[in-house]
Amino acid sequence: MAIVVNMPRLSDTMEEGVVAQWLKNVGDSIEEGDILAEIETDKATMEFESFNEGTLLHIGVQEGESAPVDTLLAIIGEKGEDISGLLDGSAAAVETKKEEKKTEEAEAPKEVEVAQPVAEATETKTTTSNGRIFASPLAKKIASDKGINLAELNGSGDNGRITKKDVENYTPSTVSNETVASSAATPVAKFVPAGEEHTEEIKNSQMRKAIAKALGNSKFSAPHFYLTIEVDMDNAMDSRKTINTIPDTKVSFNDMVVKACAMALKKHPQVNTSWTDNATVFKSHIHVGVAVAVDDGLVVPVLKFTDQMSLTQIGEKVRELAGKARNKKIAPNEMEGSTFTISNLGMFGIQEFTSIINQPNSAILSVGAIVQKPVVKDGHIVVGNRMKVTLACDHRTVDGAVGAQFLQTLRTYLENPVTMLA
Repeated sequence: MAIVVNMPRLSDTMEEGVVAQWLKNVGDSIEEGDILAEIETDKATMEFESFNEGTLLHIGVQEGESAPVDTLLAIIGEKGEDISGLLDGSAAAVETKKEEKKTEEAEAPKEVEVAQPVAEATETKTTTSNGRIFASPLAKKIASDKGINLAELNGSGDNGRITKKDVENYTPSTVSNETVASSAATPVAKFVPAGEEHTEEIKNSQMRKAIAKALGNSKFSAPHFYLTIEVDMDNAMDSRKTINTIPDTKVSFNDMVVKACAMALKKHPQVNTSWTDNATVFKSHIHVGVAVAVDDGLVVPVLKFTDQMSLTQIGEKVRELAGKARNKKIAPNEMEGSTFTISNLGMFGIQEFTSIINQPNSAILSVGAIVQKPVVKDGHIVVGNRMKVTLACDHRTVDGAVGAQFLQTLRTYLENPVTMLA
């Protein structure tokens, strides 16, 4: 009997998904656990696996297209099975959802109209009758990110279609003005004749839209204020060096900050809260979110019950979750439920910055780089290792004195790491 596979809800805030790439074609045999497609949500591009086995009989959403959650994505059944009844039902359901959406849009307040992005900005050479390169949307995006000219690739997909794998395995023989090496998150450099103006619109991903919405809501609804302290990291550096001499042990400074924050939150529960219109919600559990940069934006894996974890456990979990996030393997529940967030740009040499609160948290800590500088100790000028951290607070739940006391406790733990091992 044929089974309808609907667009899954892969995050708690997901309303629709975009099929970035199909990994199976109609007619392919499907085993339970096979990856059917890569789906772009508001939080990440994630692999979607099949919970059924059979033959892929129908694809309801093409690559690059979006569909609301719970609408038909695919049909799996026995080879040659009649699925016309299922298709008729799904078409009616889709039309109903479209009508509901039109009604909602008609009733909603009008917003400023935004110019639509140019969808085919990376296509530069005629390869089909209408002058378009035959490539999947994900392949186009990766090629754009890496500065690869799609016209130089040979596609291995159906009818010569260029796939994600073709782009990732491509090695250019020469570098020209049209093929410029670039980091994953850097726009492709375009050759523009001197004196000519040039603009380019890149379609916003579901994740980028979600980030913009969430951060905008946070910044404009929560009254932020910022507190900065400088921490003496001499003892932390010595302690980390000693800890990392233990075989199979690796602890980073960020791990120390995570542990110190978790312990400080236990002493200052007012910082471990959420604001609602009717009450301030105090959380007895401590779940620290750690911001991780990925190609499409930013995700925040969450360390559940962080205060109960050792430094080495924190280090292992952060590396595991960060790896999953970058490889699109992270599960939605691994990014939910944070009560406090940490953002660290120290590895990029940033000495001091402020972050936007990750709601519904009441605070977020921005961590800068450790720098050597002259400091006064016991009346003498010596070389010290200092690190600045900035706490962004929601003034509705955290007052200045409360935030300052939290930072004092945090500094005590970081400047005396042995107290975190007790």
